[in-house]
Amino acid sequence: MSEADQLKALRVRIDSLDERILDLISERARCAQEVARVKTEHLGEGETAVFYRPEREAWVLKHIMDLNKGPLGNEEVARLFREIMSSCLALEQPLTVSFLGPEGTFTQAAALKHFGQAVISKPMAAIDEVFREVVAGAVNFGVVPVENSTEGAVNHTLDSFLEHDIVICGEVELRIHHHLLVGDTTKTDHITRIYSHAQSLAQCRKWLDAHYPNVERVPVASNADAAKRVKSEWNSAAIAGDMAAQLYGLSKLAEKIEDRPDNSTRFFVIGSQEVPPTGDDKTSIIVSMRNKPGALHDLLMPFHQNGIDLTRIETRPSRSGKWTYVFFIDFVGHHQNPLVKDVLEKIACDAVALKVLGSYPKAVL
Repeated sequence: MSEADQLKALRVRIDSLDERILDLISERARCAQEVARVKTEHLGEGETAVFYRPEREAWVLKHIMDLNKGPLGNEEVARLFREIMSSCLALEQPLTVSFLGPEGTFTQAAALKHFGQAVISKPMAAIDEVFREVVAGAVNFGVVPVENSTEGAVNHTLDSFLEHDIVICGEVELRIHHHLLVGDTTKTDHITRIYSHAQSLAQCRKWLDAHYPNVERVPVASNADAAKRVKSEWNSAAIAGDMAAQLYGLSKLAEKIEDRPDNSTRFFVIGSQEVPPTGDDKTSIIVSMRNKPGALHDLLMPFHQNGIDLTRIETRPSRSGKWTYVFFIDFVGHHQNPLVKDVLEKIACDAVALKVLGSYPKAVL
């Protein structure tokens, strides 16, 4: 069989497969509509239907990854199903998600990675505004950065948890790739300033020292704001990600200029609904301890005794008094687990205050 005949046969097969895939996606979408109908019909008086279930979404994605036999990788397959699920959920009820804006930030990229492209995303000017939108019920969920692998905790997010009663419903881990972006009118041989968020400038410090040691580095509110400024200037460049480059029509003068290739940021998905156990969960808590010798030892000992794996601990000044502190702790397990329950009960006996921020599925993608 000639090459042309072989290609023709393969294309006929691909067309047939595409038709079958379309039929199955349409059938799944109709099932999603039926789910919405059943949930709505069985509501009690004063109840509202819950269409998005983080534990269910996490299970489906993990299940798909377990079944995957290639040749596509697990993450690629999961991303495809993430978008199918997002579009199907939008048929039940479109989700509105607030994020730290403006449009084009890494936080928006994290929101779309977690929820898919079918959500209605709402940029906010500050982290505290994201929290307030969720508390007020103006959006279904919010997405906020909580820590970076090289720069540490995002203190504005930690402080907002002290001020608002809110539930952590999920986490997102996003690999951060910074690019040096320029506009159509930029004279690349005459760049005199580089805009970016202060944290991004810090994450690219060595690269900038090596390639643009004498160029002014100007910190701005966000990487998206940096990209927007470059659009109208001939002598500047911006450090930002792919989403900002696409949104503002910029090109990459240099790619992946972050000093550490493993640079990543973790984000929290915040909402109002408790998430049931999935078997692969994390829990986040805030603890305020009495200011006495051995307080930190007493706080951590119950975790050690029960074999609970701590994944993060941060300290912030307390609002209640000078030289007193609160601890933000993440650990493996769900707060409904008996061993975790026992730990929390022991901590509560010695703590001034204990607040469970939420238990949520570990990041799948």
